[in-house]
Amino acid sequence: MKKAIQLQVRKDLDARQQHTVLKLKGSLISKGYTEIIHILDQDEEYHINIFETAEEKRNEVQQYISAFIDRENLVDTITVR
Repeated sequence: MKKAIQLQVRKDLDARQQHTVLKLKGSLISKGYTEIIHILDQDEEYHINIFETAEEKRNEVQQYISAFIDRENLVDTITVR
């Protein structure tokens, strides 16, 4: 069964932050965690990025995203929901 993961991403990003967010999304796809990421508007400040992953990989994906956010200093930019 597939499980959805949501990322809340700030809209007002500088060029470095935009590049790093794209790098995260690309790595989620290239590592086989998902095939597509859907982007929705939440409000004036945030986008919601939603993707499905296999239930057995959910914890691994969340740990990968958390480590990426910490390593790239994106704590104020991306939140896992």
